[in-house]
Amino acid sequence: MAGLLEFGNDEVYYWTYALYPDWSHFDHPGMVGWMIQLFSLNLLFDSEFALRLSSVVLMTVDTWLIYLIGTQLKNKITGLYAALLYTASLYAFVITGVFIMPDTPLMFFTLISIYLFIRYFKKGTEQPIETNDRASLQYNASLLLAGLCAGLAMLSKYSAASIWAGVGLYILFFNRKELKNKYLYLSILISALCLLPILIWNMQNDFISFTFHGDRVSLFGKPRWDYFGAEVAGELIYNNPVVYILIIIALIAFFRKKFTAEAIGIRLLLLIALPWIATFLYFSLTRPILPHWSAPGVCLLIPIAGAYLADRQKNTTGVYHIPTAIIAALLLLTVAVGVGTFEIKTGHIQSLFVSEEPVEMTDIGANDATLDLYGWNQMREGFASVRDSLVATGEMQADDGIIALNWFPAANIDYYIARPLGLKLFAIGDLDNIHKYHWINEKRKGPRKGENYWFINRTHNYSAPCWRLDPNFENVIPVDTFAVYRGGRVAEYVIVYKLESYKGTY
Repeated sequence: MAGLLEFGNDEVYYWTYALYPDWSHFDHPGMVGWMIQLFSLNLLFDSEFALRLSSVVLMTVDTWLIYLIGTQLKNKITGLYAALLYTASLYAFVITGVFIMPDTPLMFFTLISIYLFIRYFKKGTEQPIETNDRASLQYNASLLLAGLCAGLAMLSKYSAASIWAGVGLYILFFNRKELKNKYLYLSILISALCLLPILIWNMQNDFISFTFHGDRVSLFGKPRWDYFGAEVAGELIYNNPVVYILIIIALIAFFRKKFTAEAIGIRLLLLIALPWIATFLYFSLTRPILPHWSAPGVCLLIPIAGAYLADRQKNTTGVYHIPTAIIAALLLLTVAVGVGTFEIKTGHIQSLFVSEEPVEMTDIGANDATLDLYGWNQMREGFASVRDSLVATGEMQADDGIIALNWFPAANIDYYIARPLGLKLFAIGDLDNIHKYHWINEKRKGPRKGENYWFINRTHNYSAPCWRLDPNFENVIPVDTFAVYRGGRVAEYVIVYKLESYKGTY
């Protein structure tokens, strides 16, 4: 899948983090970009598979980490069941394991830190801390490493602050003696030092990242139950309905004391995961949010579901069987991934429901989310043909760049069209619309007054561009239209515009 599918809007946008690395970025910290740089050898290899390679590798390690956490809760069979359930999660398998997103390093460092915290606190119940400094450092090594990984998780995505919030609650409720441990504060300091790149970048840019994220959530307001319902439904789908329901059943059984597991691990997972989930459910009461914001919290509850299933095994022979619920979850994931990939590549399923009634050309492909990951290579070929014809007649120059109005599809056009053709892409508009391209424009030294540019408009997410382009150019002229085909049918149309003489008003 990582090599078969073209990039979605978010993924290819994070490619710009690797293309123009910085201490941090407008939307997220820099870790996702650094992972892309690391696994692609600083973009030496820049195919879809190379840029997604960190997701494929880290999710594989994540599965092992979930197994280790499960063994800490109960036994090896708990770890195995947890690993299988984690694999069955659409969020874990696809969003963090195929697509390149900030969630990829987020889950990797989160799982390492939680495993180390559990191991450290369990060790504290087994033996006292040695007074010898060297022995004490060895004893606290897991705590210090956990702090480092928690900091790196926050350097991946701000929501990882839930890790320390949960650990703090655990210490206050169940282990106050840790408040006397100097290594706890050193661990917190290590996490804080990891955040220096974020702080430095925001100090240089008027703390714009914090302002942006603050505007995305609301603490107060009139409840919108449709937003809340959409978030719950999204959580159910992203985490696999079977897995999600099994987690709920396991939690009910645990709180009713129907099964037992290692108390320290269970408490830590609950105190980290439940506030993580509850926070975003609360935000969803007043405005729409994205389901993958809370999905890490749901994934952290999977080992508890594994412990519940392991406890239900009436094993007298030493042979364990894979529970039906896990088989159902894996089958559901397989079907969802298979059908989704098939639909992205062919569009056959949606074509069964397309009305034969004539529609406006600008509505072709509208609201088809699968087109976010399809057609970009065809668009490059179509645009190159249009460009070559106008360059040949002298109407445009070979080095005339491309203008975009939003960060998506700006990054898609940048990666799939502008870059292969040796052109520069610039985005014009408000910061909320163009995001990192505000800084990319500065690095590319444009757009320049008086120069001509191209504009590419897809009917998949068509918007009449004139009201935003007219004030910035002397003339906005549609010059050609071509179709993008999928499965032998027209999936969408692409309209190419010639933008004459940039006024420099952006």
